[in-house]
Amino acid sequence: MSTAEAAATTIKVLVYSDDANTRAQVRLAIGRRPAADLPLVEYVECATQPAVFEHLDAGGIDVAIVDGEARPGGLGICRQAKDEIYDCPPLLAIIARRDDGWLATWSRADAVVSQPLDPMAVAGAAADLIRARQAKNLAVQ
Repeated sequence: MSTAEAAATTIKVLVYSDDANTRAQVRLAIGRRPAADLPLVEYVECATQPAVFEHLDAGGIDVAIVDGEARPGGLGICRQAKDEIYDCPPLLAIIARRDDGWLATWSRADAVVSQPLDPMAVAGAAADLIRARQAKNLAVQ
């Protein structure tokens, strides 16, 4: 399989958290693929803000999942990414409490899930964002 074929058969998911356990929970929630109709997932894990922006600037990320409780905060990263990254991938924010939904709105996250992570909710939200991104990319072509 060529590199181009492999890229077409995988989804690149960036997971940002300064907590390795949170990153592992996200990977376990989504698994090898978030839905049966989507390709396999390739994870890019980031524990720092500079690493997140390095990967987003490079492109190729299909969806980014950010931990709102990370330091520096994932919600601030969401807002900055929406302002600074051309063709920013969809952003899924993880918040600690449902009452923090207003912060996710401020961050301009495309979707939100709350702790404790429900694997079905995380996989479903990621799948919806990936499908929307793929549909947008097809419409542009």
